[in-house]
Amino acid sequence: MDKTAEAPEEQDRSLGDDKHPGKPECPLHRDLYVLLRDNADKDEKLGELWREVNTVPGWVDWEQIKRGQDVFYRYGSAALTGLAYQSLLGGMGAARIVETLARTGGFSTKVARRRLFETTQHILQCTRSLEGIQPGGEGWASSIRVRLLHAAVRQRIMKLAETRPEYYSVEKFGVPINDLDCMATISVFSGTLIWLSWPRQGIFVREQEAIDYIALWRYIAYILGTPSDAFASTAKAKALMETLYLNEIHPSEISKTLANNLIRCLQDQPPAYASANMLVAGARWLNGNELGDALGLPRPSLYYWALMAGQCIFFMVMNYTYRSVPSWDRYKGEVTRDFFWKYIIESKWGLEGKTTNFEFKYVPEYAIMTELGQTDLPTLGQEYDIEFRNLRWLIYAGVVFAGGIYLSYKLVCRTVGLFL
Repeated sequence: MDKTAEAPEEQDRSLGDDKHPGKPECPLHRDLYVLLRDNADKDEKLGELWREVNTVPGWVDWEQIKRGQDVFYRYGSAALTGLAYQSLLGGMGAARIVETLARTGGFSTKVARRRLFETTQHILQCTRSLEGIQPGGEGWASSIRVRLLHAAVRQRIMKLAETRPEYYSVEKFGVPINDLDCMATISVFSGTLIWLSWPRQGIFVREQEAIDYIALWRYIAYILGTPSDAFASTAKAKALMETLYLNEIHPSEISKTLANNLIRCLQDQPPAYASANMLVAGARWLNGNELGDALGLPRPSLYYWALMAGQCIFFMVMNYTYRSVPSWDRYKGEVTRDFFWKYIIESKWGLEGKTTNFEFKYVPEYAIMTELGQTDLPTLGQEYDIEFRNLRWLIYAGVVFAGGIYLSYKLVCRTVGLFL
């Protein structure tokens, strides 16, 4: 169905006066999902959309979807690292897409951290339980909210561009949040993890895990109104990912601004208290120095590269060990599910228990354009230092390696001595 017609008409009143689109009224924080649900039988277009999202495609296998959810938590910490530093930060290299992001103001240093947590909330709601992604579940409802939010942003920017064509060039950047942009988003949350982020952290998933994880995101794409055929198989999903990286990643000055704002909003923040150098090392480790340079990221010292190596060793030991024993794997999955929810959603460092309904908070205006921000966010008292953990695991690996060399040397000497 036509994406420009997806936002409920009632939402127009929060977009401002049509005669003065540069001066929007204060947005009313309506729940767009509730508006859709309660008015589906009163409007033809809303009814069409409601029937679509409530129809489960024939290719959906709920057991496979559940396995796909388990994959996310099996490699949970490495997944969040990849999503933050490659999918989101590295994704800022897509010059067309960041033109829309910059116009919402949602990636200034003051709000970017919460914006990241809200995005993670959507992912957690979609993966927390099978019931959550099925029709009527929290992840299913949040996906519809995100779909309607995208429609509202799209409609707002298009209205502003009609009045002032210089504000946003549809010819140059395309319709905001178009199908290709949405496919790219699904790709960086799925294929990028499987074939780039996890391998670069030493994690290689099994073939069936890749198939199941792509199937999960194919269904999420369907709910979001994103063309899902490109995710019908791992081969198609990988081809799409490679095509997008080849054709869409061309960083602009705005890309540099948003990427550096992400670093600044996360540095020295609880509970990990990672320094800017540690965050940059992670971003460069996952995205490569070529893209890191293009995004204007500074080059960290070898010490921080070594700390990233220690982090990868930690992930490898934990993930492969627990994966090898089914009962351990199930236990780790349950613990990780609970920990992520408490940390991201309930903790004082995260959303403080205030989940978002993905309201239209960041309203594009003529005067809004995200600029490079300063690091002025308060911390809440240091409780955990991720850099010390990474250093500790690097030392462990060094001791094991040195011990292995020593034992090998002694074994060779003893073997040679038997023949002398």
